[in-house]
Amino acid sequence: MAKRLIGRRAQRARRKHPFSLTSREIEVLQWVARGKSPWEIGEILKIKKRTVHEHVQTAVRKMGAANRIHAVAMAIRDRIVEL
Repeated sequence: MAKRLIGRRAQRARRKHPFSLTSREIEVLQWVARGKSPWEIGEILKIKKRTVHEHVQTAVRKMGAANRIHAVAMAIRDRIVEL
């Protein structure tokens, strides 16, 4: 249930946000914001830990953030993700 809810939020956020993030990048940022590790996110989304890392790094680059924490803070500020 939580996975589906976050997926829907990612789709809604994708329509509104100022960055060109994919729905998967938004979904991964949502889980990072909730304190999940790359391994945990990979288990939840059924993807490799390395793929999670790549999604986070791509989001960081696209957003012009200094690191993953900065990217999450920007995403929360811009209402791309919710806590």
